[in-house]
Amino acid sequence: MYPYYGNPYTDAYYRPAPDPKLVNDLVKAINGEYSAIVCYNQLAQLAPSEKEKKRILEIREDEVRHYRTFTGIYTSLTGRQPSPQMTEECAKQYAKGLRTAIEDEQDTVDFYHEVANTASDPYISESFRRAAADEQNHAVWFLYFLTGRPSS
Repeated sequence: MYPYYGNPYTDAYYRPAPDPKLVNDLVKAINGEYSAIVCYNQLAQLAPSEKEKKRILEIREDEVRHYRTFTGIYTSLTGRQPSPQMTEECAKQYAKGLRTAIEDEQDTVDFYHEVANTASDPYISESFRRAAADEQNHAVWFLYFLTGRPSS
């Protein structure tokens, strides 16, 4: 019988130390996605129409997908599950929530592009690049909901 020396792909003993900046960026991304998931659920409930509610919930599903992707990368790099935290308070009024979402999505696009451009792993880089494209699309939808409707 052969002795067990561990699995180099899953055992922390064999895992190379991850880049601390990348780990911190992943924590920031995970917390941001987690906050968006919670706040967009609340924002959808404030939506004035079923059409807007449905689109916001679709955007929320994108955020769930990003959250899962970034959580998987974090876990793969560190061997630990993240402990997501809310990083912002959700708006209680629809228009304020839309303005906050637009600003947050735009800031996130810039942040994700920065991470994508500095990550050495192609999968990580492409994951952040795809998420940045989604976030830009989300900002456009939120802007449309804020400005595309006739004033009451």
